[in-house]
Amino acid sequence: MSYSYASASADSYRPAHRDYSTESSKSGRLVDILPPWGRHWVAEIQARWIRSANGTETSRSRGWNKTSISRMVRGIFTLTNALVVLWFYTLWWGERTVFHASLEQCAWENWENWPRDATPHHLAFIADPQLVDPHTYPGRPWPLSTLTVKFTDQYMRRSFSLIQRNYGPDTVLFLGDLFDGGREWATKHSSSPEKRYRKYKDSFWMKEYHRFVKIFSDQWNEGDSHSSTPRGRRMIASLPGNHDLGFGSGVQVPVRDRFQTYFGKSNRVDVIGNHTFVSVDTVSLSAMDQPDPATGSSGADGHLPNEQIWKETEDFLNNMSIHRGKAEMEELRMMRNQSEGHLFDHKVVDLSQPTLHQRPLPEAVGFPTILLTHVPLYRKPATPCGPYRERYPPSSEGAIEDERNALTIAGGYQYQNVLTETISRDLVTKTGPNLIHAYSGDDHDYCEVTHREFSGSPKEITVKSLSWAMGVRRPGFVLTSLWNPVDVDTGKPTQQMGPGTTVQNHLCLLPDQLSIFIRYGLLFGLTLAVLLARAVILVRYFPASDSSSPILPLSETRPRHAAKAPSSSTSSSTYPSPGGLASRAVNAPRPWQEYHAYASSEFDDVDNAKWKPRSPEYRRGSTIRGEFIGSVQYVAQIVFVWYFFLIWRW
Repeated sequence: MSYSYASASADSYRPAHRDYSTESSKSGRLVDILPPWGRHWVAEIQARWIRSANGTETSRSRGWNKTSISRMVRGIFTLTNALVVLWFYTLWWGERTVFHASLEQCAWENWENWPRDATPHHLAFIADPQLVDPHTYPGRPWPLSTLTVKFTDQYMRRSFSLIQRNYGPDTVLFLGDLFDGGREWATKHSSSPEKRYRKYKDSFWMKEYHRFVKIFSDQWNEGDSHSSTPRGRRMIASLPGNHDLGFGSGVQVPVRDRFQTYFGKSNRVDVIGNHTFVSVDTVSLSAMDQPDPATGSSGADGHLPNEQIWKETEDFLNNMSIHRGKAEMEELRMMRNQSEGHLFDHKVVDLSQPTLHQRPLPEAVGFPTILLTHVPLYRKPATPCGPYRERYPPSSEGAIEDERNALTIAGGYQYQNVLTETISRDLVTKTGPNLIHAYSGDDHDYCEVTHREFSGSPKEITVKSLSWAMGVRRPGFVLTSLWNPVDVDTGKPTQQMGPGTTVQNHLCLLPDQLSIFIRYGLLFGLTLAVLLARAVILVRYFPASDSSSPILPLSETRPRHAAKAPSSSTSSSTYPSPGGLASRAVNAPRPWQEYHAYASSEFDDVDNAKWKPRSPEYRRGSTIRGEFIGSVQYVAQIVFVWYFFLIWRW
């Protein structure tokens, strides 16, 4: 018997017509991205919905029984999913945990040793980021060259961001070599001395500059919440290195002018935390005692070789007392909340009498002085660098000479490991009588020495490179705490503190990125080995036709079956029948068509349904190669999404 609903009232009970073919196509694309156990779970839910719509669901099939739960659990706890979980943990460790663990050891309170009421000024020294470019690895092919650039940038951006978030230093000072090939990229009035780099124009340098801004400047504001200095936070990156300008007679004035246009004057005096910081362009100053490449003169015959290179820095040093006095007096005025102002004596004079007014030169207050130079100061050969040097630890404790642990006294094309003794002595003398400390870069590794051969025996720290591509496995930076309370009227210390006791330093080491990559590589090899062994065992010992196999394949679905024919009693009904739904699902794209057929034909009684591996024509695992490739793709697609999320969030 058949029923026909023709009245309007009957139509109100009729379910809305749905285009199952279109819906299946859209849903299939969503289901495709699910893991196998998720796809089976969706199929079972849909089967229950079909039975409910047709009124065929029995009391036994309602709800989740032990069999269905067992199937779902067995689908979740598989070998491939275990590998995915292992990768999740390893990537989180390599991209998050090791960075946070390294920086937690450098918290200010862990190493600062000031009186309880002290309000120190916090600094961070960053040396030699040397953004990787075509000059760094000229023979490295693509895509390895591109990956090197991406991962080194990512490492420094992440590290600098964490420095700002965790510590928020009041001032960040860069110690030169911001770029690796900055001296090679042409300007409008100069080009690279090397022929292979002459194709890189000024536009390429601008791209490198924007890279620097993206890595460092864009993360700067993340540390604002940690700082309480009334003058605001400062980031100073004007000190050039030999990779930025060249060295000595190799410096090109147009290249230097471009650098100073974007980063500020290379020779400058800044008062920071009641200490006077003197930045000196020593790569240009070193041209004083080098032969002029144009004339071959070395200066011994009375000529002035390379004067256009070193003259600016020499004039700066000769007028150091004026520069220091101006900066220190300005700082005291700011501390008193006073403007600069001009005071004049008012008196009546004869028109014929000259009325020249000469402003008195400012006098230096005498703040402790700190020297910043990219190239380290001269020291005797084999002077040990201390226990924190990575490449070669000290051969013995307290050794006076240790050649392996020391900086090499050497030089070459566009570089020199240390300044000459003459320039170093002149630099220390002209910087001021209160020089207590010096910071330098260039060497990429840490070095700490006390220059007893110079007046005042200043201490010098050569800061590690921040980049893991500069020959050190553990990059790093130096945190410095300054505390020098002074009288705002006279600038004199309000507490008796000995020379050098107003500065405290702490070396902070960053993770070994190469070691992290090695662990990723080992896990990758382990993953391939495990999945290959799994594929061999499944195919050889548990073939697809063996339904009693205790080891489930990676992806299983039921083979397609013909849909059941509708009964005569429902052939003319407007309700969608299982047969009607199956017929529409036939045209849906794989794998959703299998779910419809599977759901409509095999889940009429979930307790009687058997979870069987799908037939070889639908199972990639019918061969060792197919099973292996399928499992690798499954693990890789999930792991790569997780990895890209981790690096994208930085």
